[in-house]
Amino acid sequence: MKKEIIISGFGGQGVLSMGKILAYSGLMEDKEVTWMPAYGPEQRGGTANVTVIVSDERVSSPILSKYDIAIVLNQPSLNKFEPKIKPGGILIYDGNGIINPPTRKDIEVYRINAMDKAVEMKNTKIFNMIVLGGLLGVCPIVSDAGLEKALYKTLPERHHGLIPLNMEAVAEGKKIMEKQ
Repeated sequence: MKKEIIISGFGGQGVLSMGKILAYSGLMEDKEVTWMPAYGPEQRGGTANVTVIVSDERVSSPILSKYDIAIVLNQPSLNKFEPKIKPGGILIYDGNGIINPPTRKDIEVYRINAMDKAVEMKNTKIFNMIVLGGLLGVCPIVSDAGLEKALYKTLPERHHGLIPLNMEAVAEGKKIMEKQ
């Protein structure tokens, strides 16, 4: 199993931390991983993206031009990365940030209303974990146990009390994915 993933959106949406948590989850399960963030100088509000590769075998290069999975959280990201998904790949988008929905017919397209769910759960900071849950619902790259271990590894100790809420957000994300 090898999955090449791009996660993209505005800075401040948790794009980079979502990628970092996914990469650490792979490490917790003894998988080979790469994590390569990219963002402009305006980190908050500017466009940010992260490439994550999770594989059972060695990863030869972290540089990709095509992806198995794209998670896009705003319109500029959809415009840029929809054409770069391999045929048969997966596109996940948050319904809140997209004006013109995806048009490709040769990929699986999923909509997740993660921001709406985060507001419903009264904590918009878990938005990215809801999206990550949606990804793991359609493509279980890592287990919930590996994800929970990764949260303990990546979050500062003072935030460990929030891990149950983050895991609840992941579970909710798995429930609200809508295939388009």
